[in-house]
Amino acid sequence: MVRRPRTGARTTPRVRKARLRVAKADPWSVMKVSFLLSIALGVCTIVASAVLWMVMDAMGVFSTVGGTISEATGSNDSNGFDLQSFLSLPNVLLFTTIIAVIDVVLATALATLGAFIYNLSAGFVGGVELTLAEDE
Repeated sequence: MVRRPRTGARTTPRVRKARLRVAKADPWSVMKVSFLLSIALGVCTIVASAVLWMVMDAMGVFSTVGGTISEATGSNDSNGFDLQSFLSLPNVLLFTTIIAVIDVVLATALATLGAFIYNLSAGFVGGVELTLAEDE
């Protein structure tokens, strides 16, 4: 007896599914990944603030606002507050770098602490269940 192939063959691809549970997050790997991501965010913050400062300086924002503030705070004896020297590019980049370093330390510490807290809570409730699907 010879079998013939069915003419109504499947046209939709078969999908395999698996239900998995995230039972533990390794704090060491979470710390490494969060450190690298926060370093990247810090570099992006420094570059973005430098570009924004250059655009605002090219538009003349600092000279216009600085002149207005200098006139408002000045008197006959003094020139008033000099905004342009206060908001110079090196000062802005120094402040942004300090903020970025603080962000790197805090983000890394908070992500690692979050991994420890997740591991404690996953021990009580079993973790997060995921359904993964694979297309063939």
